[in-house]
Amino acid sequence: MPERSGAQLLRRARQKQQRRAEAEPPDTARTPPSKKPCSGPPAILGPQRSVYFLSPPEPPARLGPEFFDQPAVALAQAFLGQVLVRQLADHTELRGRIVETEAYLGPEDEAAHSRGGRQTARNRGMFMKPGTLYVYIIYGMYFCMNVSSQGDGACVLLRALEPLEGLESMRQLRSSLGKGTSGRALKDRQLCSGPSKLCQALAIDKSFDQRDLATDRAVWMEPGPPGPEPAIVAAARVGIGQAGEWTHKALRFYVRGSPFVSVVDRAAERVQP
Repeated sequence: MPERSGAQLLRRARQKQQRRAEAEPPDTARTPPSKKPCSGPPAILGPQRSVYFLSPPEPPARLGPEFFDQPAVALAQAFLGQVLVRQLADHTELRGRIVETEAYLGPEDEAAHSRGGRQTARNRGMFMKPGTLYVYIIYGMYFCMNVSSQGDGACVLLRALEPLEGLESMRQLRSSLGKGTSGRALKDRQLCSGPSKLCQALAIDKSFDQRDLATDRAVWMEPGPPGPEPAIVAAARVGIGQAGEWTHKALRFYVRGSPFVSVVDRAAERVQP
């Protein structure tokens, strides 16, 4: 049959080609050099090199207790450029670079919740070890997040972040928790440009009060990316009234030129290099 004849011809052609190849001398230029026989047992890949024993990649280093153990003014400035991280229940991580802070110096500061040295159940976090969160509620619905520093009753308010990671989750949280934000998409610079906005975007509430930033699994800080030190503007704190001379003290610090800052003080910037 034609199919069988064709198959036989093809088989004969392959056999002839194979006999010709066996008769020709080997092409040493194309033949790779043979490997020398191994004189010992086959090499075993050590555990430190096996893909089965590789350690998982280390997470970015978090800032430890020694970082937070600074006076309030120094800590408020040191926070600028560092990264605040919030891990949600579904393990989504939200990150933002700190661009604005305020320092509260403790009992002597007439604008501090600890003025006069008073301690209450509400402000207990201000008197705990440096790095402890002090979260309080304002207007009955909004939260503000502070970090305790050196000195009894002293702390730093986190006022604004530059969102870095998890922006869509931040947008959803702001829309669901914020008043008057439903129905319009928030711009990136609007997500964390204020202490209460920051807490909404990161889902920070009163349950975070008195947590330790150095050890907590849901919120922590990481060193900012390497680069030049940010230019810092010192200005009066926002919303301080009836605090005498403390109303105008330059205890708010922000990154000059950042579009993510909540309030820019042009007068302060003109008199500072």
